[in-house]
Amino acid sequence: MATEERNNGVLLGKYELGRQLGHGTFAKVYHARNLKTGKSVAMKMVGKEKVIKVGMTDQIQREIAVMKMVKHPNIVELHEVMASKSNIYFAMELVRGGELFSKIAKGRLPEDVARSYFQQLISAVDFCHSRGVYHRDLKPENLLLDEEGNLKVTDFGLSAFSDHIRQDGLLHTTCGTPAYVAPEVIGKKGYDGAKADIWSCGVILYVLLAGFLPFQDDNLIAMYKKIYRGDFKCPPWFSTDARRLITKMLDTKPSTRITIAQVMDSPWFKKAAPKKPNFSFDDESANLTGKECLNAFHIISLSEGFDLSPLFEEKKREEKQEIRFATMKPVTAVVSKLEAVAKAVKFSVKKSGDESSLRLQGHENGRKGKLGISADIFAVTSSFLVVEVKKSSGDTLEYDQFCSKELRPALKDIVWTSPADNSTQA
Repeated sequence: MATEERNNGVLLGKYELGRQLGHGTFAKVYHARNLKTGKSVAMKMVGKEKVIKVGMTDQIQREIAVMKMVKHPNIVELHEVMASKSNIYFAMELVRGGELFSKIAKGRLPEDVARSYFQQLISAVDFCHSRGVYHRDLKPENLLLDEEGNLKVTDFGLSAFSDHIRQDGLLHTTCGTPAYVAPEVIGKKGYDGAKADIWSCGVILYVLLAGFLPFQDDNLIAMYKKIYRGDFKCPPWFSTDARRLITKMLDTKPSTRITIAQVMDSPWFKKAAPKKPNFSFDDESANLTGKECLNAFHIISLSEGFDLSPLFEEKKREEKQEIRFATMKPVTAVVSKLEAVAKAVKFSVKKSGDESSLRLQGHENGRKGKLGISADIFAVTSSFLVVEVKKSSGDTLEYDQFCSKELRPALKDIVWTSPADNSTQA
């Protein structure tokens, strides 16, 4: 860290930095103490060089404004944003209880415990929606717990304001975490942000009560098909009221899906419902110090649930391997590269109408038939894509050879790589 930012362990003359709590692709998070108030915070430090490298600076004021204006007992508070020559600093509420996900990982929760967490989640989401804010990436990894076990919603990097809505009254950005995303978001025909959040809350409630996801499949496209069809079953231990509520929240038709008000009025939800807390709305504190800005991709990349640090990684499996990489090139450039690879090895290419999916098909029989390769392109932001390539048929060894000799060399110049993490070093 630059000496002009930190003197005698004091950051920008305001905070005393302590131990590192975690790190991601774009940030390091430290325990810090406000010298004036003595209050502990989580200090998220992001290098400006990395921010500028990726671009997408136009969304920061909206995103910071979201975090500053939704002051609610069940939402992680952003105290202030500061900037220096080389870094941007986020002084956040320090939440010590970890992720709700870690509790679910140990098994399903008792119904009364699940209800308590769910009531707090709905209270926070209802408040956001009342302010025209839609989270769009609700999942257990983005739900933290404080020392008293109270739920705190975090990570508003993919959130949208109501002014993101087009003239048709709908949002059009495909985002979110696959297992929790609503079917209309997958369909790419526009969607109501509030309805999409309700679907995600329905998935979360299912997970709290079941201990596993309603829509599961190793193949991402197969999982999307299950989501699109609403293909799930409630375990036998779900109570009748819980089953009825989840079914209404996971209605594949947004027009008939239950509303937040109806969720809060449901018999299952109203059992031992908490008192509605007092909320505050801060219009004046949504300003960012400094000229450079942060965008949705950077914020989501700070979370462990979306760490793209490998950026060109291989998931080794016995019979199925995947390659996943990030790129700032447009879809057309990615498609052209894949078509060029196919042409070089005399493979045929089939594309979906929107070119978000391709299939490369070999014509010569190998050890296990003809080699088939599928590629799916996902938009994280309008200018940042994630591409997933996997073997769809044929022999794994032949697929490995194809990847090492043809695919990787051809894609090398479009794969996005993070600059060395020098800007945050002392």
